[in-house]
Amino acid sequence: MQVKKYRAKTIKEASAKVKNVLGPDAMILSTQKISKTGEDDVFEITALTGAKNISDESPNMFGEVKQELMSIKEMLCLLNNSGVFIEKLITYPGALDLYTKMIKNGVTDHYVRLFFERTGAFNGHPVNDIKRVKELALKEIAKNIDVEDPFDKKENNQIIAAFIGTTGVGKTTTIAKLAARLMLERAKKVGLISLDAYRIGAMEQLKTYANILGVPCFQAFKKKDLLFALRRMEGKDVVLIDTAGQSQYDRSRLDELKRLIPGDLNISTHLLLSIATAESEMNKAADNFRCLNYQSYIFTKKDETQKCGTILNQIMKQSLPVSYITTGQNVPEDIEQAEREKLLKLIVS
Repeated sequence: MQVKKYRAKTIKEASAKVKNVLGPDAMILSTQKISKTGEDDVFEITALTGAKNISDESPNMFGEVKQELMSIKEMLCLLNNSGVFIEKLITYPGALDLYTKMIKNGVTDHYVRLFFERTGAFNGHPVNDIKRVKELALKEIAKNIDVEDPFDKKENNQIIAAFIGTTGVGKTTTIAKLAARLMLERAKKVGLISLDAYRIGAMEQLKTYANILGVPCFQAFKKKDLLFALRRMEGKDVVLIDTAGQSQYDRSRLDELKRLIPGDLNISTHLLLSIATAESEMNKAADNFRCLNYQSYIFTKKDETQKCGTILNQIMKQSLPVSYITTGQNVPEDIEQAEREKLLKLIVS
């Protein structure tokens, strides 16, 4: 195993030296900016041979630490995306580590820079404590994460909540999980309604959950059917409405759903977005479903991806609270109430 130091006038030049000598899989142990009186500043990278050699020569020496190391290939990728901003971060190692984790986790570079710039460390207000920069950046991120519990109402009024989203995003299973939790944990009287007249077996799936939970379940094909079902459930504390999966590109179906849900009733809508989907598709879904005036996000399928940074990207694009995160298919356990601290950990881990 070789551990060597490489210096250059810029971090990009130093990274290129590492790559040329140790190869693209070389692992970076540390980076620093060295300043000497009367001399130009230089950047120094301490690196060692790549991950394969680490595993072969000392499989137990690094353990989980190996996962925290950055390869020179990743550093060059960051440099291509971020340019001289990386050189500013070199002065604050903890901040560089946070920046790298967020980029790897799928957070857009523009937003990561924004949070760091808001700390004041890079715009004429230097922070002496390097750990403080990381703490300030985390606080800036947390400021933008809002959470809410749509079923935590002070009044005793009935809560009617409709769940919308693209086909296969997990609306029906999410409703079953919520119904079970509301009954078991909060002793709420719950009723279910299905507006899904398109998917084969949709009503049967919801009825199966309803039978297991022992709650009423109605199907509504038209607005008058929905009004009838709601009258039948006037004694329920909470009514959960399942809707048909809509393509974010099918405007006519979205308009149809909008006409079906009466605007004069106090029905809250909640948009389900899969974390595992491509971010461009998530953005399109959020934009096109906006006509239904949803009040919160429910992010689904956390178990199907290792990158959760798109949660923050979506919140930054359209600032709305997050109400729930789903973590698997099991009913009712695989759902979590959104908490700011947990979301922050998902985004920066």
